[in-house]
Amino acid sequence: MATIEELMKANLTGVFNERDAERRRAVIARTYAPDVEFSDPEETLRGHEAIDAKAQKLLDEAPGFAFTPDGPVRVADDLGYLAWNFGPQGEPPVVRGVDVALVQDGLIARLYTLLLTG
Repeated sequence: MATIEELMKANLTGVFNERDAERRRAVIARTYAPDVEFSDPEETLRGHEAIDAKAQKLLDEAPGFAFTPDGPVRVADDLGYLAWNFGPQGEPPVVRGVDVALVQDGLIARLYTLLLTG
């Protein structure tokens, strides 16, 4: 069973940073509960297919951009927190944010993404 730290890193780099759809779907299957809920400022989605489509859309809209962790994963009981940056590789980030995940039975059951400003 993956740790919360491993799940948070898989979410960021193995899903939302992965441009190969087949590899991304394999990570999705082992990272999220089947009925996972994902919320960001734009929408709330449910399920593996919706997360896959969201990741693909973000990557399609930002060729050459990458997500990078902005510090360590923080854990409190069943909650994981990871700050991140998104922008052209090797340049300052265009967007900064945080992911907060509720983990149940070794999988991410609920994921929230918040964008940071300033």
